[in-house]
Amino acid sequence: MSAIAIGLNLMLAGLLAAALMMGYRLNARLKALRESHEGFAKAVAELDAAAARAEQGLADLRAATDEAHDALADRIEKARALTSKLDRQLQGAPASSARRDGAEPVAEADVERVTQRLGSLLSAARDSRPERAPAAPARRQAAASPRPAFDDDLFDQPAERRPTPGARLGARR
Repeated sequence: MSAIAIGLNLMLAGLLAAALMMGYRLNARLKALRESHEGFAKAVAELDAAAARAEQGLADLRAATDEAHDALADRIEKARALTSKLDRQLQGAPASSARRDGAEPVAEADVERVTQRLGSLLSAARDSRPERAPAAPARRQAAASPRPAFDDDLFDQPAERRPTPGARLGARR
């Protein structure tokens, strides 16, 4: 073998080693890509399941809304019917009450007179109530009286010789 053949064989061996290294790195990258693809497929499946649950929830909400709409429409219709019935009864009430009792219907002047009389009675009742004295002086007197300190029960001093809280503060200064 000649030097050229040996050189070409060495160069071919180097190229094969480089190809093996590149193939190994490519294999590692493809393995990582496959793993990430599996994770991505799992995330897509979870997202699809969540979307299906959301669609079911929306369908349930739509059905509940339709039921509530129907129930409210029925109630509104019944309320309108009762309102019209009540209006008809109220329109016929003054004439029928005058016929039954033999008395005249109440005039607006009578209603105003009664309202004014009630207003004057209420205002007189408010004026005759005794006014309350402000509670602030009582609070000031309670704050001015010496309060026993938390440690008064611990010592055997008679009540006359116990110092007041204000005296303690003055003694420390």
